[in-house]
Amino acid sequence: MQTADLEGFFAPIETLDPDSYLLLDYALECRGNPREALAHFCSEQSTAQWRRVGVEEDLRGEFGAKVVDFRVEARLDAFSYGITAPGQGEIHACSVTMAHPHRNFGTRIPNLLSAVCGEGTFFSPGIPVVKLLDIRFPDTYLKGFEGPQFGVPGLRERLNADGRPIFFGVIKPNIGLSSDAMAALALEGWLGGLDFAKDDEMLCDTHWCPLDERSRRLGETAREATRRTGQPKLYLANITDESYRLSELHDLAVANGAGALMINALPTGLSAVRALTRTTQVPLVAHFPMFAALSRLERFGVSTLVLTKLQRLAGFDVIIMPGFGARMFTSDDEVRRNALACLEPMGDLRPSLPVPGGSDWAGTLKSVYDQLGTCDFGFVTGRGVFGHPLGPRAGAMSIRQAWDAIRAEVPLQVFARDHLELAHALSAFGQPADPSESD
Repeated sequence: MQTADLEGFFAPIETLDPDSYLLLDYALECRGNPREALAHFCSEQSTAQWRRVGVEEDLRGEFGAKVVDFRVEARLDAFSYGITAPGQGEIHACSVTMAHPHRNFGTRIPNLLSAVCGEGTFFSPGIPVVKLLDIRFPDTYLKGFEGPQFGVPGLRERLNADGRPIFFGVIKPNIGLSSDAMAALALEGWLGGLDFAKDDEMLCDTHWCPLDERSRRLGETAREATRRTGQPKLYLANITDESYRLSELHDLAVANGAGALMINALPTGLSAVRALTRTTQVPLVAHFPMFAALSRLERFGVSTLVLTKLQRLAGFDVIIMPGFGARMFTSDDEVRRNALACLEPMGDLRPSLPVPGGSDWAGTLKSVYDQLGTCDFGFVTGRGVFGHPLGPRAGAMSIRQAWDAIRAEVPLQVFARDHLELAHALSAFGQPADPSESD
């Protein structure tokens, strides 16, 4: 590009109408002149060839993406991850904020992603290493989305659960059980205090545990648990499948008594989920398969923050996300940012319930609560309930006892002296309760 052409892809942010643009934050590595590379980056994902040969026109003003801020962070000896790119010149690591006119794609998630994560982004000349870190949406754009149909307020109303986390249990073992066996485990978890008993994200409409039979049996059991406890109990059925089956499976599971439905968001497709939200009768819950494949590398791919925002945009009422702890390979800051993205104001969209997941049990509840600084979260356990040495009812009770200890501001070890289920959880999964410990 000529120097004058380059400048057409740069603009002071105060000169742009904030209602007309999404703001995109990228980290990238480029070869050669960073300004020239960034101009190509904007061009490729918006106007590309911005005028016709022999025609006096310039499409950049109305349709061109524009750099509104960038910094060269470092000079590098080579591109990260052993990635190579043709050409000569120094390699720079840059951070860039781009304003992208949303008129180019409208309020359509597939078209939005085609622009900000598509060919123009990841195949721009001289920029082989790119990560989309964040998207900020103006309220005018968000008005084109319905978002969660129930959200945190609707979920709490359905569960009659205020002022505390929402408790989920993943029925274990996670695959291969009969519907009767799953129902028996779920009943014990519900009687112990779970709000939801849920399918694992791997359990689909299988021949050994078909969704019709499973949702009918678990739906009946949820109603029994509700009668016996006097509190609403919900079965969360996984309907992840081909997109053309979602409506069919939704209607089947809900008619059979499922109180909420889980969908693996990225494998199934955000647009398919958005379509389902327009007719859904129950809350929709997202799970995170494929997240790591897209997000784990620090400087390549798409951040979990972006994926979280997109799931809320698509209409998920609950967003299960990689949580705290070494197993999930996510930093505490990343988990907190993602949870906040579920709850903070986002136009008129209802808040989604964040559920940080990963090897949690009664002993980790306080840490999650302290990290998030709110009780507006879901706490999901598998082995911590269904692997409890006294059985699933005791496992669920240990979770509720841990919350009671938190509310009473009593250390778990002390609270466990008078709560057998919590004591056994501490002994099995963490440090044993010590009766001699002083107050």
